[in-house]
Amino acid sequence: MFIHIVANAAIGQSLSGGDRIFMECAGRWASRGHRVLVYVWEEGLEMCKRNRLEGVEFVLWPAGRFKKYGFALNYMMRTVEGSLGALRKKAEEGPHIVYSASDFWPDSIPAYLLSKRLKANWIAGFYLFAPAPFKGFRGAHAGRRLPDAKALCYYLHQKPVYKLINKKADAVFVTCEDDREVFLSAGRAPQDVVTVRGGVDAFAPVGALPLRKDYDACFVGRFHPQKGVLELVGIWEDVVKRRPSARLALIGADSARYRKMVEEEISSRGLEKRIDLLGFMDGEDKYRIFRRSRVIVHPAVYDSGGMAACEGMAWGLPAVGFDLPALKRYYPKGMLKAPVGSSREFARLILRLLEDEQLYERTRDDAVSLAKEWDWGRRADELLSYMEKRFGTRL
Repeated sequence: MFIHIVANAAIGQSLSGGDRIFMECAGRWASRGHRVLVYVWEEGLEMCKRNRLEGVEFVLWPAGRFKKYGFALNYMMRTVEGSLGALRKKAEEGPHIVYSASDFWPDSIPAYLLSKRLKANWIAGFYLFAPAPFKGFRGAHAGRRLPDAKALCYYLHQKPVYKLINKKADAVFVTCEDDREVFLSAGRAPQDVVTVRGGVDAFAPVGALPLRKDYDACFVGRFHPQKGVLELVGIWEDVVKRRPSARLALIGADSARYRKMVEEEISSRGLEKRIDLLGFMDGEDKYRIFRRSRVIVHPAVYDSGGMAACEGMAWGLPAVGFDLPALKRYYPKGMLKAPVGSSREFARLILRLLEDEQLYERTRDDAVSLAKEWDWGRRADELLSYMEKRFGTRL
């Protein structure tokens, strides 16, 4: 069985949810005897190798030479180079499945063309609907305002690819039931739209030797407006008012501009000694911070799910997040939830966990129990089983 994964939009050091899903599944599908081909540009190839994706075949669609002309042109040329590469692909005797790792153009458009070239079924990853321009990534709680330029571009650019996916994809992978309902309302059959929650390496990491708990809480995620990092700085100020020695670890990376905004917010509130900016971490370095922390926080203000919090929960950390619709289903236990936009209530829930030992232990046990349901091996097998049943192909 050939599984073709188009991940030509992968970029940067940090991983999106879609990046994590395709890499975790690709390696496991390959280990189960399937021939997995991953289509990437130079930076995507570096990302896969940095995260030790093995057992797959990489197909390079070179576009690195366009980086010097800026993101927009590089993005378009990745779409062009990928489309040309897809049209040049020589078909081998199948069966074939094509999976696009995201809805971004460098993934979706070449994947559609590749599926036509190979006469294969196309599964499209569509893991986040762009927010309405006058609400943006900061969510409805922040009120209506003039659209951010990047958010507006994202919203407008997603429209045509959404129509392509809805009309031409044989199946769609989404990350929450609310997004699934959008596709169903647009006429897709229920069996065509699958909710993929992501996963964690659920191998009982809580058995590792404990370290000194010198962080009261930690955050893991991209530094992006939707992740609520700026809100978290204000939340932590409220925590410090009650617990002056409280420390927060921030793990993540993204644009230098947004990081600078976070640094300025920390400085303006006098929290330089209370919040540590640790940059991008993964693997053992990240797990070490989990072991040094007491709580994991997930302050996303616009999200379709999010698996970063569950990574910490697998290490025995109770969680706190905002009460977003998607998180009601993602985290029915193991996470205390504050009303969206209520920073003071969010801080109060963190303090409750730190000060109420019984609540802490109960929420921690729920978190570990939930994380065991998120095993990546189980997720990969569920998706393979779906492909077999949906497309009548013995995998």
